[in-house]
Amino acid sequence: MECSHLDQIEITETDVTVCPQCVEQGDQWVHLRMCLVCGQVGCCDSSKNTHARKHYEETGHPLIRSIEPKETWRYCYPEKLYLNSQNKVVRKG
Repeated sequence: MECSHLDQIEITETDVTVCPQCVEQGDQWVHLRMCLVCGQVGCCDSSKNTHARKHYEETGHPLIRSIEPKETWRYCYPEKLYLNSQNKVVRKG
């Protein structure tokens, strides 16, 4: 099994350390995720606003990664696959 969206990865690093949309709204977040297509940072599905998922739903950008310290996993929304930092599938979600 392999993710068919890996060719869309454009950006893998960011200096952003907040969810900009949550900051703008005066809200807090639980964890941060970064879109691997455009670099947009948003909050996770455990956060009140789920900005990372909303970004996927609005743009169709399929891949995110955790930008939490010591976390290197990636996730493909349409295929529901968790990947490691070498883009190898580690489990289906």
